[in-house]
Amino acid sequence: MQTNFTLAQLADPAIETVNGILRSCVHCGFCTATCPTYVLLGDELDSPRGRIYQLKSFIEEDRPPTAEEVKHIDRCLSCLSCMTTCPASVHYMHLVDHGRAHIEETYERPLVDRLTRAFIALLLPRPGLFRAMLIAGSLARPFRALMPKRLRTMLDLLPAKVPGPGWADREAVFPAPETGSGGEPAGKRVAMLAGCAQQVLGPQVNEATVRLLNRLGVEVVIARPAGCCGALVHHMGRTEASHAQAKAMIDAWTAEADGKGLDAIVINASGCGTTVKDYGHMFRDDPAYAEKAARVSALAQDIAEFLAGLDMSAVRATAEMSVTYHSACSMQHGQQIKTAPVDLLRRAGFAVKEPEEGHLCCGSAGTYNMLQPELAGRLKARKIANLRRTQPDVIATGNIGCTMQLAGDAGAPVVHTVELLDWAAGGPKPAGIP
Repeated sequence: MQTNFTLAQLADPAIETVNGILRSCVHCGFCTATCPTYVLLGDELDSPRGRIYQLKSFIEEDRPPTAEEVKHIDRCLSCLSCMTTCPASVHYMHLVDHGRAHIEETYERPLVDRLTRAFIALLLPRPGLFRAMLIAGSLARPFRALMPKRLRTMLDLLPAKVPGPGWADREAVFPAPETGSGGEPAGKRVAMLAGCAQQVLGPQVNEATVRLLNRLGVEVVIARPAGCCGALVHHMGRTEASHAQAKAMIDAWTAEADGKGLDAIVINASGCGTTVKDYGHMFRDDPAYAEKAARVSALAQDIAEFLAGLDMSAVRATAEMSVTYHSACSMQHGQQIKTAPVDLLRRAGFAVKEPEEGHLCCGSAGTYNMLQPELAGRLKARKIANLRRTQPDVIATGNIGCTMQLAGDAGAPVVHTVELLDWAAGGPKPAGIP
């Protein structure tokens, strides 16, 4: 793609990066076939190629985007299926992230939209406040019919029950036994991202992760501030807030690595993992954090990646179970992890199936199901139909957003992959499995 940035613009490292991404696009349109919004709407402006043209226009002209342009960029799920498909390796994620930051800085949204986004950005990264608001929302359900449509949509996303705080969500060290369950010497030490929304919506995931790793001879540390990695607000274009949250985690993990050392930073929410692995890019021009951020990114591994390198021979299911694996977009497209979770489940003795259209998003996409409920609902219905056709006993996934999006309507319990592996290793049976 031809670009026309001025020399003054190209002096900005961020614009230089955008220029390189735009120039790598060859207009082929392969991305349209796997883009969820284009599949649903058939509108070129709601395809990656169409969005690239719009992003180029307002970034190159250094102007506020129009309301129409913002509409189409907002409709992007950041599922990154286009990056998996693209033969030219266009780094769409970095381009759209820059575009969203540009929108946040230059475009004034309608008041309701501004308030909604500010509410989400305040709430979700703060587990204590998020839990309190979920409880308040549960109490408000009887008055749903009296509320504005936007609030009704958010109420519909609330879980039926808000779990209490988990024991694996606070700053702590969980030492391993002298040897792992496979007999290998102990000695591996990892930090685990406790996360933000997952602490509130699925504390059992962190607990299962700690139990399983301890059984395998791995010491687990949860470092202060044990909170948000910055992913949620980063994809909303709120650069200042996301970088502040990311820096807090970088400092915590660097201190652990410099102290007793770390073999890995284990992340069990793939949406978070995609962002943490991108810290090196996010802070590439920050003299105080560039080196530390790159080091953290190099240590970051999804829990499935880490487990694939351990002796899992003692992890064996005692019950016959048909598991349909739903690969989160941030797992298969964002991190390009496609076989490890399926292989782990199969080696543990589960009969694993994969649904049709597995590359298409379920509609969760971080805050997308709150901000774009109509499109998210259509994608959810399509995903659930494909999952149901596999007739699973249980559905496994690696991201809390997908779990919450699908649970209750999928016709089978939806659990994290690590919950099944922990059960196979002698842990408790995941909730919902008969």
